[in-house]
Amino acid sequence: MTEKVKGPASYFPSIEKTYGQPIEHWKTLVRSRAGMKHMEIVNWLKAEHKLGHGHANALVAHTLAEKQDR
Repeated sequence: MTEKVKGPASYFPSIEKTYGQPIEHWKTLVRSRAGMKHMEIVNWLKAEHKLGHGHANALVAHTLAEKQDR
């Protein structure tokens, strides 16, 4: 049985469907904003790429958490 995806990654299928780009595209954009704070990146994604708040927040949270896992 497959375990249900939880947390920020649970938004990924909807993000890909809604915005037509793979998750790695968005994560690359988030990584390009190194040095900015979480909410600064969220607001940038919303303003420049028209992402909804929940989608932008999920992408930023998941991507920034990768740095902490290393």
